[in-house]
Amino acid sequence: MKMHVNLATRDLAASVEFYRALLDAAPTKHYADYALFLTDDPGLELALDADPAANAGDGAHYGIVADKPQDVDATTARLRAAGHAVDVEADGTCCYALQNKVWATDPDGRRWETYFVIADTEKRDEGDTACCVVNESGGCVATCC
Repeated sequence: MKMHVNLATRDLAASVEFYRALLDAAPTKHYADYALFLTDDPGLELALDADPAANAGDGAHYGIVADKPQDVDATTARLRAAGHAVDVEADGTCCYALQNKVWATDPDGRRWETYFVIADTEKRDEGDTACCVVNESGGCVATCC
């Protein structure tokens, strides 16, 4: 089985280049108004539709669970080599798990994380990471999970 995701994008060419780096794959179909990525690792069918009025929405994010820690490093290297800004989190606690992850943002503002779970924890979140933003009273405002 594969997951199917269809995303509207304001700039199809820029989105294709972003997802090419994120997924380490070329689109299977690529037209002026549509692109389709089919990948086995991760098992994904990602369709991109050109839409000049696309709005990525607030608060949502997407993730790829890595099978091994080196997958996070490889994703980081590919995104950087393609000129995308990344946020790297090493040994961070998020969603009751110790994780290594890299965050990147697609051209429409969608946040993507590629992460490897090192171990489960008893804490939900720790520190000021992309997963956990600490508010004025010291509480965690989780943006993931």
